[in-house]
Amino acid sequence: MITTTIAKQRWMRLIPIVFITYSLAYLDRANFGFATAGGMAEDMKITAAMSSLLSSLFFLGYFFFQIPGALYAAKKSAKKLIFWSLILWGVLAMATGMVSNISLLIVIRFMLGVVESAVMPAMIIFLSRWFTKSERSRANTFLILGNPVTILWMSVLSGYLVESVGWRWMFIIEGAPAIIWAFFWWRLIDDKPRQAKWLTTEEKNALEHQLQLEQQSIKPVRNYGEAFRLKVVILLCLQYALWSIGVYGFVMWLPSIINAAPNSNIVTTGWLSSVPYLLAVIAMLGASYFSDKTLKRKAFIWPFLLVGAIAFYGSYLAGTDNFWLSFVLLVIAGGAMYAPYGPFFAIITEVLPKNVSAGAIALINSFGALGSFIGAYFVGYLNGTTGGFGASYIFMSGSLLLAAIITMVAVKDAK
Repeated sequence: MITTTIAKQRWMRLIPIVFITYSLAYLDRANFGFATAGGMAEDMKITAAMSSLLSSLFFLGYFFFQIPGALYAAKKSAKKLIFWSLILWGVLAMATGMVSNISLLIVIRFMLGVVESAVMPAMIIFLSRWFTKSERSRANTFLILGNPVTILWMSVLSGYLVESVGWRWMFIIEGAPAIIWAFFWWRLIDDKPRQAKWLTTEEKNALEHQLQLEQQSIKPVRNYGEAFRLKVVILLCLQYALWSIGVYGFVMWLPSIINAAPNSNIVTTGWLSSVPYLLAVIAMLGASYFSDKTLKRKAFIWPFLLVGAIAFYGSYLAGTDNFWLSFVLLVIAGGAMYAPYGPFFAIITEVLPKNVSAGAIALINSFGALGSFIGAYFVGYLNGTTGGFGASYIFMSGSLLLAAIITMVAVKDAK
C-alpha cells in the first residue's frame, strides 16, 4: 500500500522539477509573439504572411518528430531525452535573437519544434511511471501549468525586455535558463521508482505494485498498429487538433490583438496579455482536482471547450469598438481552453496499456501540433488579410465547438 509519506515525497520532489522544466519550453513558443509586436517584423522586413509562417513553423517541426521521440522515452530514457532537449532548445532560442537572415530564422523555428517535439509525451510517460490513476490528472495539470504560468510572467517580463533592451536580447536572455536547468534536471530526476535512492525498497515495491494493478484493468492492445486504429484514439487526435487551433491561435496572436488597441504600448500589452493565464491556472487546478476526486474525465473537458467557443464568438460580436468587453471575453476563452488539459491527458494512460500508450500519446500530441500550426498560421493570415480580428475569432470559436462535440462522442467517463 502507498503511504502518505511516499505520496508527499513524490509530489514534493518531482512535481516542482517537472513544472520548471516544462515551463522553460514555453518561453520560446510565446515570446515570438512579443518580438513580432515589438519591432522584429519591421527590423527584419517580415511581411504579415511570413510572420504567420514563422509563428507556425515551430508546430510543423513539432508534428513530424513526436512519435520517434516518444518511443525513445518509453523504451530507453525520458530523462536523457529531456536533458538534451533542454540544451538544444536553449541554444536555438538564443540563436533566434542573433540572426538577421529570414532563411536562417525559418530553419531555427522549424528546428525548435523538432527539438521540443518529444518533450510533452516524454513527460506524460514519465509521470505515468510515478503517479497512480487517482493522482494522474493533477500531476498532468502541474506539468501543463508550465504553459499558462510561464506565459503569465513571461508576458510581463517580455514586454519590459523588448522596451528596455530590444527583441534580440529578449530572446537571448530568455533562452539561457533552459541550458542551465538541464544540469539540475539530470542530477535530480530518476526515470523509474526502482532507480530512486530517496525511496526505500519497500516504498519502491508498493508504488510499482499499485501501478501494475492498474494496468491489469486495462483492455490489452497488441501493438501500435492496433492502437492507432482504435476509434477513441482517432477521435482524440481530431479533437486535440481542433482544440489546439483555438489555443495557439490565441497564444501566438493575443499580444498583437492587444497591441492594436487604442493607446496601447508593448508594456501595457504585456500586462494585459498575462491576465487570461491567471484565470487559466485557477481553472486548471480546479478541473484537475475534481476530475481526480470523481475519476470522471469527460465532464471536465467538453463544457470548458464549449465556454471557450461561446466566449470567442461573443468577442467577435463585441467588436473592436468595445475593447474592454471583447478583452474580458478573451480572458474567459483563454481560461476555459486551458482548464481541461489535466483530465484530457489522464484519459490516454487510463484507456490504453503502457505497451502502446507512449505511441498513442505522441500521435495525439502530434495532431495537436498540427492544429497548433493551423491555428498559428491561419489566425495570423486572417488578421493580415481582413485587417481585423473578427474572422479569426469565428475560426477559433468554430474549432472549439467541434472539439467539444467530439469529446462528448469519444470519451467515456473513467472509473
